Amino acid sequence: MSTLFKPYDLAGTPLANRVVMAPMTRARAQDDIPDEHTVLYYAQRASAGLIISEGAPISREGCGYLFNPGLYNDAQTQGWRRVTDAVHAKGGKIFAQLWHVGRMSHVSIQPDGGAPVSSVAVGAARSNAYAWVAEGQPGPVQASTPRALETHEVRRVTADFVDAARRAMEAGFDGIELHGANGYLFEQFLNGALNTRTDEYGGSIANRQRLLLETLDALAAEIGSTRVGVRLSPFGRLFDMHPYAQEAQAWLSLAAALNERSLAYVHLSDQLTIGAEAIPAGFATQFRQAYRGTLIAAGGFNRELAEVVLEKGDLDLVAFGRPFIANPDLVARMQHHWPLADADRATFYGINGSPTRDYTDYPTATVTPVRATRP
Repeated sequence: MSTLFKPYDLAGTPLANRVVMAPMTRARAQDDIPDEHTVLYYAQRASAGLIISEGAPISREGCGYLFNPGLYNDAQTQGWRRVTDAVHAKGGKIFAQLWHVGRMSHVSIQPDGGAPVSSVAVGAARSNAYAWVAEGQPGPVQASTPRALETHEVRRVTADFVDAARRAMEAGFDGIELHGANGYLFEQFLNGALNTRTDEYGGSIANRQRLLLETLDALAAEIGSTRVGVRLSPFGRLFDMHPYAQEAQAWLSLAAALNERSLAYVHLSDQLTIGAEAIPAGFATQFRQAYRGTLIAAGGFNRELAEVVLEKGDLDLVAFGRPFIANPDLVARMQHHWPLADADRATFYGINGSPTRDYTDYPTATVTPVRATRP
């Protein structure tokens, strides 16, 4: 059997295979609460060894996109409970991705119309939130200029993550993934070109990593380190992130710090497939040497590439994103070498007039059995 389809022990959570459904924003929850369509969408894809949910905002402040089901009130927690029950009923496992977008938001969806928050009061040029263009009219809109979090507020954000993790456990998730990638709040602190703070959360590499590591430690104390994963995008350039001095050194020192924490996993996102820079050649090997725990990566994999990296030991699990949109039975299709369906990019995000269109209506493969012929 191919390694891709073999079981895996994820820090005590048994996975049926090594296929991970990557977190993908779909913007389908009309009231920011998981509904019956959310339940069906995830249940249809429960054959993945591990599902990582779409980003679930930890607070209203953490929202940057409309129609994303969060984890900061009781109705959302109860909605997600229906999702996890449905996934577990089909033998699947699911982690909640906890999300704070930082400056990638707009005043129209912030509490009391206030400014978004970030490491510093610098906006993300040419970067859109998905907010209210006008009353009752959602759409892409330039992210608002943020204000810098005060030092005491930084610790409050960590507390919001802990509260969301507690809700995730109440909702029946098998664990949580901290979204530290793709230009959102944690990367706004990690990035040395952007973060010019002069307190303990800025300046040195260690200070810029402090928020991420403090939050991971707080989450581990609350729910156990083996239920906590983290997603990173080394050398990420999404949403106006820029290069900075000692960038490789910063990421490798973070890898070493994560290696000391007995996490469920580290999940790397290579942004090449979403139109940004790729992780430099050779860096993934260096990261793997510094971080020896379970390592996942996402970014343009197919079955063949996944099997190569698993056999070499470069990765332990492989995440697939877009293929899962149009192929709810992606695991079976890859296992049997059945053709993959293509998703319509125009309907990746938003409700588009129908809560089910290109969301829960993609069919499973129809395969005609091959009849034996007489000699």
